[in-house]
Amino acid sequence: MDKALTHKRIISIALPVVVSNATIPILGAVDTGVVGQLGLAVPIGAVGIGAIITTAIYWIFGFLRMGTTGLTAQAIGAKEHAEVAALFTRSLFIGLGAGVIIFALQIPILWAAFKISPASDPVENLAHTYLQIRLFSAPAAIAIYGVTGWLIAHERTKSVLVLQLWMNGLNIALDLLFVLKLGWGVSGVAFATVLAEWSGLLLGLWLTRGVFLSGEWRNWVHVFNRLKIIRMMSVNSDIMIRSVILQACFLSFLFLGSELGDVTLAANQVLLQFLYITAYGLDGFALAAEALVGQAMGAGNRQVFRRAARLTSLWGAVGAVLLALGFWLLGGAIIDLMTTSDPVRATAKTYLIWMIFAPIAGAASWMLDGIFIGATRGKDMRNMMIISGLIYALSVSVLLPLLGNHGLWASLLILLVVRGITLGFCYPRLERSLPD
Repeated sequence: MDKALTHKRIISIALPVVVSNATIPILGAVDTGVVGQLGLAVPIGAVGIGAIITTAIYWIFGFLRMGTTGLTAQAIGAKEHAEVAALFTRSLFIGLGAGVIIFALQIPILWAAFKISPASDPVENLAHTYLQIRLFSAPAAIAIYGVTGWLIAHERTKSVLVLQLWMNGLNIALDLLFVLKLGWGVSGVAFATVLAEWSGLLLGLWLTRGVFLSGEWRNWVHVFNRLKIIRMMSVNSDIMIRSVILQACFLSFLFLGSELGDVTLAANQVLLQFLYITAYGLDGFALAAEALVGQAMGAGNRQVFRRAARLTSLWGAVGAVLLALGFWLLGGAIIDLMTTSDPVRATAKTYLIWMIFAPIAGAASWMLDGIFIGATRGKDMRNMMIISGLIYALSVSVLLPLLGNHGLWASLLILLVVRGITLGFCYPRLERSLPD
């Protein structure tokens, strides 16, 4: 830890990530908005179902981004330069390999996805078309996780910003061309994403070209070091289990909402964009925590660890309050921009109140995720997610029959709160694991 840990340093790491992450829900809003211009609920629901299934599949492999950040940051803190390069190679191989497997198994994957999805036949048919196209970019989409994780560990968040702006900017431009200009509909949204993701991987490799100048990235003895691989697998497997449970909760939210009708499904998809804006906005500070906490762990410095955790969490709390105020003041206008369907607009505004509370409810869970990822404490994250998932399931079983869609949204916010509380109980033990 050679540089002082100041507010300025945290902002320099977090701000580019906040800006780059903000383009992701903006992209989701554009995806929803371009099909929303058709004035029908079915295409909106189809893009929503297809996008969340794809996101769920890919984010099962989100462990690659998180594990790469934590392990690389610790290697940087410990000044293990050969391991830093080897982690890049391992993460790239894992990402490409996982994507090829997903593409090869798309038939059973899509069958299983739609088996558990109770969406109407028109929505399901359009969503199936969307997914068949989207999975062509699975290797690129998953490999990008490893590339961005490695960059974040180096505090190179400006490079992450460049990558996301290029990828999402191209995606938005192609959305407008393929859907509004050429009239390709839902298929056009999918094709736009495929082209953007493959171009994003190529750009990511160019941004990390410095690692290729070192022979360590292809030092196969080091890259395939048995003990290093076992540690990486242990950390990543725990984070993967955590991610699977979290995605199962979000998938169940969408599928349970679809049972309430196509209009409610479309309204929930619109409102989910608010939740994505919150998650990606606060992730800027959570990712700063990952890098700084990871480096402190690698250096074995409890004082710097504590300061990194506290300062990044302070900025996360400020961000949560600002987001809640923004949703309160501008939520209705944002909904109107996303769809021209009057029934969807009215339904979404009915449940907007939950989006105002979401940033406050989720702030602790997002920030503690960053801290525990940087510390590579995947086991704690896994165990606390199991507890949180069980409480979410209980909440849904009680509140959905009583309150309908309000009960569904209440259960989702309960999940966010419980995740923060359970990880909070684990934090003191984590801090004590470092020497004074």
